[in-house]
Amino acid sequence: MGKGTNLGEFEEIVLLAVGRLRGGGYGASIHEEILSATARDVSIASVYVTLSRLAEKGYVETGVELAGPERGGRPRKVFALTDAGIAELRRTRLERARLWDGLAFDPLKVDER
Repeated sequence: MGKGTNLGEFEEIVLLAVGRLRGGGYGASIHEEILSATARDVSIASVYVTLSRLAEKGYVETGVELAGPERGGRPRKVFALTDAGIAELRRTRLERARLWDGLAFDPLKVDER
């Protein structure tokens, strides 16, 4: 794999949040999912920039969700994982698992080094 083809840490987090929202994620809900799951209060702008980059890579696709009167009838852009995005998450998880398995200590024991 050449330089720039691997997911960055934040790209992975955003991609996982999109996946957890099962195709119904929009900018603010993805932002909230990241905050809820990681306690990282990232900027909404960084979420949108990353979503754009993930779309360019073919890992997410966008759609439009029509809104009712509660949103003033304004549609919003929603994001969903593509097959390529799912494959990349699987590849990344397996890569991480192989690295975790190679540690000389138990990563689940806080008091052990």
